[in-house]
Amino acid sequence: MYRDRETLTSATRAAAIWNERLTADPKDFESAWKLARAQYWLGTNGAPERDRKAALEAGMAAGRKAIAIDPSRPDGHFWMAANMGALAESYGLRQGIRYRTPIRESLERVLKIDAPYLDGSADRALGRWYYKVPGLFGGDKRKSETHLRKALSYAPNSIISHLFLADTLIELGRSDEARKELEAALAAPISADWAPEDRRFKEQAKTLLSRLRK
Repeated sequence: MYRDRETLTSATRAAAIWNERLTADPKDFESAWKLARAQYWLGTNGAPERDRKAALEAGMAAGRKAIAIDPSRPDGHFWMAANMGALAESYGLRQGIRYRTPIRESLERVLKIDAPYLDGSADRALGRWYYKVPGLFGGDKRKSETHLRKALSYAPNSIISHLFLADTLIELGRSDEARKELEAALAAPISADWAPEDRRFKEQAKTLLSRLRK
């Protein structure tokens, strides 16, 4: 059902099944982190706009449960941070900035536990954190670049990492390098595991590249 997550009913049902399993067994680590992942999808792509904040809040709660069950594994930390980050963006800068420290700390925890986790997803997310957060609150475009390049060292064909690095390079005034990253994103193969996400990121890369070429 989760593989068919672009179909709302499938994604919703997958989340419901993992929630049922976690309710039946509060120590079910796999169900906890997979529920957090499913809620992240619903909160960022799948659910109607009016339901997205609730999905992300449920994803944060599931991530926290996974951490409580087994804090030595990266999954709960990462998916809790992912849901929190998306929720922070949905609130806008004024309200969302309050989440910046727990998001960063959770991602740094993933790096300590298993830096290559999900093809360097924690470095990629930290790269985005340093890109999005204003400098006054800890943001740093050069640190963003460093983390994103580290993520690409784990997964050179990561479409999202190339796209995010292009955004950062544009902010650093390096448009020629950004174009190369966008071209790399468009040339990279779509991952079997992340096909719905990859297709969306390719479209974003295509749109951004067309703007840079004007």
